Amino acid sequence: MSEDDFAVEPIEGLPELLPKGEVILWQGRPNWWRLTVESLNLWWVIGYFGLLAAWRFLTVIDYMPLGTSLSLSIPFLFVGGFVGLLLCIVGYIQARATLYTITNRRVAMRIGAALTVTLNLPFTQIDNAAVAKKSGGFGNIALETAGRAKFSYFVLWPHARAWYFRKPQPTFRCIPDIEEVSSILGQAAKSRIIEKENQTQPNAPGVGMVVN
Repeated sequence: MSEDDFAVEPIEGLPELLPKGEVILWQGRPNWWRLTVESLNLWWVIGYFGLLAAWRFLTVIDYMPLGTSLSLSIPFLFVGGFVGLLLCIVGYIQARATLYTITNRRVAMRIGAALTVTLNLPFTQIDNAAVAKKSGGFGNIALETAGRAKFSYFVLWPHARAWYFRKPQPTFRCIPDIEEVSSILGQAAKSRIIEKENQTQPNAPGVGMVVN
């Protein structure tokens, strides 16, 4: 994992030029609206202020005129709308600052708006990828890392699998065309792992070669 707030990216989303033989297969960002709704719990927050407004109205309607009761409840709705707007702004900024990359050798995640961090995850260090499909062709891909690789949940958030605090899993959040992206990731990971296994076997034929 590399971290440098002042470095200029030679390739968007990557902290350095690609080594020889490595190519980018896919790049993408989260959908900002879906990210706001799912990771920032937009509807829950707005619903909370709606309940406060309803509670306020019901507690004063018995001894105050209707107009007065409404005037005492409406401020909660305005506050809820303002907080919802702030969450939308945060979600948009987070989505624009994020760029997920899949190459033929690794997964890279440039995340963070205030503190920009780039995660480099070679396929050989990824044990599993859990795909969660959502409506509209969107979805998440959570990456379970191998060995002792550990990440801070709060550094990863919102690009972390929900409720996995003990061993946080870096996650592609709210990406469109989830089936296509998961297929690209799966094929690239499989090819890379086979290539590495062949390199560790001195008598194994090279990838793509036929030995008679």
